[in-house]
Amino acid sequence: MSYGIYIGRNLTADGHAWLAGYGDEPSSHWLEIVDRADHAPGSTITVGVGPDSDMPGHRTQIPQAPQTARHLRVSYSYYLGVPAPITNGGLNEHGVAVRDIWSTSCDALIEMTPQDQTGPNYSDLARIVIERARTAREGVEIMAALIAEHGYSCYGGNSHIIADPEEAWVVIQFSGGKGLWVAERLGADDIRASRPGYVGVVPLQPDETFLYPDHFIRTAVDLGWYDPASGAPFDVNAIYGDGKGPWEGVAWVEAEMRKRAEAGPITFADVCWAIQTEVLTGDTAGYGQVVPLVHPAHPDLRMMWHAPVGPVTAPLVPVFLGQTEVPDEYAQHRYLTTGEAHRFLDRRKEDKDPDTVSHVPQGIEVADSAVYQFKRLMHLAFQDEALLREVWDHWRLMEARLAEQLPEVLRSAEILLDAGETGLARRVLTRESAAWLAAGLEDCRALVAAGHARLRMRDALNRNGKPLAPAQLW
Repeated sequence: MSYGIYIGRNLTADGHAWLAGYGDEPSSHWLEIVDRADHAPGSTITVGVGPDSDMPGHRTQIPQAPQTARHLRVSYSYYLGVPAPITNGGLNEHGVAVRDIWSTSCDALIEMTPQDQTGPNYSDLARIVIERARTAREGVEIMAALIAEHGYSCYGGNSHIIADPEEAWVVIQFSGGKGLWVAERLGADDIRASRPGYVGVVPLQPDETFLYPDHFIRTAVDLGWYDPASGAPFDVNAIYGDGKGPWEGVAWVEAEMRKRAEAGPITFADVCWAIQTEVLTGDTAGYGQVVPLVHPAHPDLRMMWHAPVGPVTAPLVPVFLGQTEVPDEYAQHRYLTTGEAHRFLDRRKEDKDPDTVSHVPQGIEVADSAVYQFKRLMHLAFQDEALLREVWDHWRLMEARLAEQLPEVLRSAEILLDAGETGLARRVLTRESAAWLAAGLEDCRALVAAGHARLRMRDALNRNGKPLAPAQLW
């Protein structure tokens, strides 16, 4: 289902906007750095969903861009049969950040979706935008053009927040096979949470705040869902969506962030809290991302704060666009990776069935899995309120100390980049991020060992098959 929140720059202590969120998927997650790439004329990419997806369709080929941007992203291996690897977005070298968030269409649109639907799916759209867009507005235009030319494959509707340092857009894509989408602009004074993605009343003609295709209003009229003569507002959520308006959790977190903005500028810790609080974040949150929306002196200095599982019990740690690799512990492992249960690190049957060989390199699989260890810590902490508070305090202190160290690391890399020493700058960024990620994992192991011993000694390990977790609003 996923969750995203945008905070406009006029409301923040740092003077820049933020985009934060996480993905809700029951599969493996891993951090990736994808380099800029040039593609030969005529190159294509495969998009869409297959016949085994929950809402089936056909995979098709669409043209690849001549060049794709360097970017950071989190990928995962399964959701509702959408072909892997899947992504909810990330951050590119131009400063465009993307978050995918589920947004259901109305039942009537879902029912009229063709069984042979084609075109990019939600993950394809997120990936293509971070590969190609130079601004958030261009990201909207890219999505619009792809849907108009190639269609849209869905599992019931979806949305994205596309942001850059100047503005952000909420983009909703609708089921039905009719090429319906709508986008709302967010600016410097806005706070917007999405779960699900939401757009309400729009004008009857597109303007600088609301964009949609030419047939957007007309389709509702033709279906008998809207009468312009009535003078009623065109409420997108009521007509094409679930009709529920902003959900309780969205209203709650937006109100909480508004209170913080009124009490004083919203801080980095406040932004992190919005995706860390146990009121919103639990086991379904597959990871966490917090992106400062800035234009640094060099693209390599762009960064995001990353947590390998839901950050209620994990630290957010800086990763940089300029670093050259992801530590093996944070790369893809077989743990929770769909399909790995029938594969082996063994090639003896490869000739008869290539799918018997694991997709995870053996050299990475022998490293510890950060996701596995942090999941252990999460479920220990969820069994003991005192441990949950201890873990929370530990990670929040770590984040505060990293925030203090971060400017010096960025300044060191900037000096090297100014001098043309790109290789040395990337070495600094890679080394520092790897050290911070390693320290977080080392502390996680220690907290796991202590927490498990504590609960075991008290006979407090939950073995009744009914998981314990803090109450959430969604």
